[in-house]
Amino acid sequence: MKIWWEINITWLVLFVAGAIYLLNRRIDGAGAIQTPTVRMVSLAILGGCFIFVCLCQLLVLFFIKRKSK
Repeated sequence: MKIWWEINITWLVLFVAGAIYLLNRRIDGAGAIQTPTVRMVSLAILGGCFIFVCLCQLLVLFFIKRKSK
């Protein structure tokens, strides 16, 4: 169970670092200038990935708790 928490903290740090990176970059890899609208879309996509990972982690937690009983 301790490893599960460490993995979750690692995911959280990665998503926070990704969000900071997305908010601070001026030009993306294709050379397009980042407007506030494009930044919000990028954050929404990152947020969708975050929700997907959270749901997967909750599913794993459910099976860990169920197995330990």
